[in-house]
Amino acid sequence: MVMEITESQYQQIEHCMPRQRGNVSHSNLQILNAILYVTEHDCKWRGLPKRFGNWHTIYTRINRWAKSGVLQKVFEQLQQQQIIRIKIETVSMDSTSIKVHPDGTDALKKTARNPSVNPEVAGPPRFIWLP
Repeated sequence: MVMEITESQYQQIEHCMPRQRGNVSHSNLQILNAILYVTEHDCKWRGLPKRFGNWHTIYTRINRWAKSGVLQKVFEQLQQQQIIRIKIETVSMDSTSIKVHPDGTDALKKTARNPSVNPEVAGPPRFIWLP
């Protein structure tokens, strides 16, 4: 089953969408269906089929909608109107998403370079090594 919204379903949530101005190449319905395609097929924006149009144009508009809160309202309406049902099964992040400064990793600090050969002279250990 392909997750796409029809024209009649779109009319139920059209009030949440920003009004299109000027010479636009993609309707809001096309953009919304592109979002649903990427979500359903778990592909990158560059992987959008040509029928949706230029992926960068679509990504730019979606990014603008996300920042302004339009996407939040649209997906709330889609679920309230029971047009689509969204179930989040997993959430994952990797190191490409989150960068941590080396000081933020709680890594053990280096101690003196030449520790004493006799541990009694050196006193208690300055750190504990946990392999």
